[in-house]
Amino acid sequence: MKRGALEALAGGLIVSCQAYPGEPMRDPATMAQIARAAVIGGAAGIRLQGVDDISAASDLEVPIIGLWKDGDDAVFITPTLQHALAVVAAGADVVAIDGTRRPRPDGLTLEETITGVRARSDALVMADCGSLDDALAAEAAGADILGTTLAGYTGERPKSVGPDLDLIAQIVERCRKPVIVEGRVRVPADVTAARDAGAWAVCVGTAITHPSTITSWFADAMRG
Repeated sequence: MKRGALEALAGGLIVSCQAYPGEPMRDPATMAQIARAAVIGGAAGIRLQGVDDISAASDLEVPIIGLWKDGDDAVFITPTLQHALAVVAAGADVVAIDGTRRPRPDGLTLEETITGVRARSDALVMADCGSLDDALAAEAAGADILGTTLAGYTGERPKSVGPDLDLIAQIVERCRKPVIVEGRVRVPADVTAARDAGAWAVCVGTAITHPSTITSWFADAMRG
């Protein structure tokens, strides 16, 4: 599956199934059930956080993009090589790591981290980027996939209302690696806009799998 993941994800919808610590749904079995429901609905891939969640859903017939959020530093999405290797060992076909140019907690460069993953597995590496410069550096470092996950969260770009369409277009124009659009994709029209801007695939999380936030949108509307 790992090397076939690119073909399986191309042109598809990826659903991110994550719950925050302390929430009622913060349970690996629950996340795995949500992931299976998303696949029934047409998800071409699933993005999961944490080794327990990844392991619980390892029987999925679609690629798993795995990550591990850990620590209080700016770099917390699969922040070290050891985190990345644990994600792969749990069953991820693609390991998503912080793909910014910021210092990493273990002192390794992004290139050294990607090289370390490659030396020990056949998993693909997705670089979660926050800017065009991040994407260019991540591609040069050997990332297989470029994501817009951190756009608006690193201080290099403003936080757009929906997906950062300008950034998508910039990365698509300047880079050759596939681009997964992720972040603030809230309605089907956002998916269409991201696709039209050149997205190779689109990842949706909160708008599909986070009922607390979805409920708050409707509750706020009721309150006017």
